[in-house]
Amino acid sequence: MTLTVFSLITLPTYGQKDAYNNNKFKQLDQELPTPNSYRTGSGAPGHKYWQQKADYTIEALLDEEKNQLHGKETITYTNNSPDNIKYLWVQLDQNMRATNSNTYKIRQNRIDEKANSRYFESISGYPNYDGGHKILEVKSKEGEDIPYVINQTMMRVDMPQELKPGEHFSFNIKWYYNINNRKLMGGRGGYETFKDGNTLYTLTQWFPRMAVYDDVNGWQNKQFLGRGEFALAFGDYDVKLTVPDDHIVASTGSLQDSTVLTETQRERLEEAKYSNKPIEIVTKKEAIKNEKKKGKGTKTWHYKADNVRDFALGSSRKFIWDAMGVEQNDKIVMAMSYYPKDAYNLYNRYSTEAIAHTLEVYSRMTFDYPYPVAISVEAENGMEYPMICFNYGRQDEEGNYSSRIKYGMLSVVFHEVGHNYFPMIVNSDERQWTWMDEGLNSFLQFVAEQEWEWNYPSQEGFPDNIIEYMEGVPEGMSPIMTNSESIKQFGWNAYSKPSVALNVLRETIMGRELFDYAFKEYAQRWKFKHPTPADFFRTMEDASGVDLDWFWRGWFYTTEACDISIAEVITMQLDTQDPNKEMTHLKALENDKRPTITEINNQKEGLETRVSKNENLKDFYNTDYKYSVYQDDLDKYKKYQNSLNEKDKEWMESNKYVYQVNFENVGGLVMPIIIELNFEDGSKDKKYIPAEIWKKDDKIVSKVFVTDKKVTSFFLDPNRETADIDTSNNHFPRRNSVNRFQLYKSKK
Repeated sequence: MTLTVFSLITLPTYGQKDAYNNNKFKQLDQELPTPNSYRTGSGAPGHKYWQQKADYTIEALLDEEKNQLHGKETITYTNNSPDNIKYLWVQLDQNMRATNSNTYKIRQNRIDEKANSRYFESISGYPNYDGGHKILEVKSKEGEDIPYVINQTMMRVDMPQELKPGEHFSFNIKWYYNINNRKLMGGRGGYETFKDGNTLYTLTQWFPRMAVYDDVNGWQNKQFLGRGEFALAFGDYDVKLTVPDDHIVASTGSLQDSTVLTETQRERLEEAKYSNKPIEIVTKKEAIKNEKKKGKGTKTWHYKADNVRDFALGSSRKFIWDAMGVEQNDKIVMAMSYYPKDAYNLYNRYSTEAIAHTLEVYSRMTFDYPYPVAISVEAENGMEYPMICFNYGRQDEEGNYSSRIKYGMLSVVFHEVGHNYFPMIVNSDERQWTWMDEGLNSFLQFVAEQEWEWNYPSQEGFPDNIIEYMEGVPEGMSPIMTNSESIKQFGWNAYSKPSVALNVLRETIMGRELFDYAFKEYAQRWKFKHPTPADFFRTMEDASGVDLDWFWRGWFYTTEACDISIAEVITMQLDTQDPNKEMTHLKALENDKRPTITEINNQKEGLETRVSKNENLKDFYNTDYKYSVYQDDLDKYKKYQNSLNEKDKEWMESNKYVYQVNFENVGGLVMPIIIELNFEDGSKDKKYIPAEIWKKDDKIVSKVFVTDKKVTSFFLDPNRETADIDTSNNHFPRRNSVNRFQLYKSKK
């Protein structure tokens, strides 16, 4: 049946101007790198994909009296690339805190009405603190000096000869640095001294580390300025850390010499492996005893870790330590927490359970956790490393904690433990793309939170959570695809927006089945490898069969917001051609018609027209005869009826309701149209229209809805799926919004 069979009210067309200049659905071919034998067009590693390897043997000494860390290391670098390499680049991250660091020089400062000495010290990089890696020597394994050049946070090591494909080169570095006071200066690592005089150390970015050399950038030797995190190569680690003999050391890797533990602690650790609840390895009572009586000697903790990209440690005599085993198919992963008594009421109850929950959720969404341990350390911050992370969450002096602290603590444990998957295993370049680890991880954190308990107060993931950001002025925003050091509104851009984007993809655009399969495919393709944004974008499309270029372009390459408006609703009625029905309809319209002001005033004056005074002037064209049905009309209707087939007659008698809804894209970001039809009988019907409806006109589109029941109202995005920044135009008829105000005592 075609529309030409029936006579419908004709409407003007909208948005035809520039309709064919729409680039919102243009493919990303020009933005993405050309596929090659290393990285394919499907998003998978190519048959010639390669990556370098860096192995470390490290011995270090923690000097608690001076708050210094002294170390020596042997790095063995293996060249798996097809290139001859002339020199090596080593990262000296502690140089970010050197007094001549560019980090302080490029930081903008403003004078507020209130300032103190600490503020002015931070402007100049804490001049009384001698920060940075102190390189004492760089030598070959034979003991010969190797020339090197330090450029801020990067050190170039000039090898005696080029390193050819398949060869490896070993060299030694001796160094030390002054550990920063993290409570004063901030930072991912450092030390915290408690009121009782004891110290908690988080040793992060603590040793000279190899930069990444890959097929995308060559050497990734962008300077570390503090925000853009790390690009690191995988390797095997053998680490010995000497600390005061009453310290407990939490570390990446597996403990090699258990004699640093008491026999009782070893027994507890073995019991915890098969326990369904956390077992205290170092009890609260034992930790308090350690705090009160400091040891005088030292003890060396020996850890090894295979196929990791980094290595971090926590050390303190204040640590309480609990653990339990988590099954991952055919193996047991030890979930372990270390915390001072100041965090006991939260961490003893929740931390290790939260680790276990994270491993279960993330492994289901990606791959089985491959490492032997997963550790959460309470250190009043949040930062992640392979197998270990540092988090926050302490009770007050009375032992109480607020709801905000509890859920903040749970979220940071989910988040930081989750970083084991992104980027510790799916090893993206954090120096360039923060969103590839923080955004993907924040999305999975949201999934874990929502599976922890009903009504979990998630700060990431829900589309409504980014409305405040998305409705901001474009000049104050950056596209997600912005270098880590150049991002405006860092948290919104790198964490919140990409996590919401992925949730929208999963719940609204693709559906869970397609999304989860494609996301898991990406994780499994790129675990223990170095993916780029193109690899993620391409894999998500390749594994799902969904064209998402419009989505990546809108959400990741622009700062446009979603704001779709119901611009107009036109009720469309079928012209039946039946004279009796149509005349009744016309008469009803006439009765509903409001009089003009002229007619009102004439009636007030009691106007008597000439025709009303003279009946001879009336004929069938006058108002009284307008709605009469004549034989000629009936003959035409009979002829019309004979021209219809049975299906057309059936449809005509079905009494359908027809509505044309015109939608306007006010915000610029194209998104699916999700509209709820509310019927006269109280029932509802939600319809999903894919974003491709905007393909030929991204300003205004129209959609006709045919229903069996009368629609009383239309409601856009009823379940708040699209991060629409203005819901006042989501209803038709429009709803009046009510703003609340408060009364205050009048000021004199």
